Amino acid sequence: MFQLIKELIFGFRFKRAVKKADKFHHITHRKYMVLVFNKKLMVVSKHEIRLLIANGTFRKGTTVQDIEKKALYITM
Repeated sequence: MFQLIKELIFGFRFKRAVKKADKFHHITHRKYMVLVFNKKLMVVSKHEIRLLIANGTFRKGTTVQDIEKKALYITM
């Protein structure tokens, strides 16, 4: 029962994140991704990911393509 509730909450948050990513993509025409970052769903643009990699947030050697493979949703 507890697992079902967690899955329902995750599904609701995922749908909300996808809508947010689509909305941002429609406004700015950038590629947005929904990622799990520190156990939370985050909507991040590809440009922001490049800045995070440059600042050292991710491990050394991590590329944008690696992060795109792990993304739950990518706008086109």
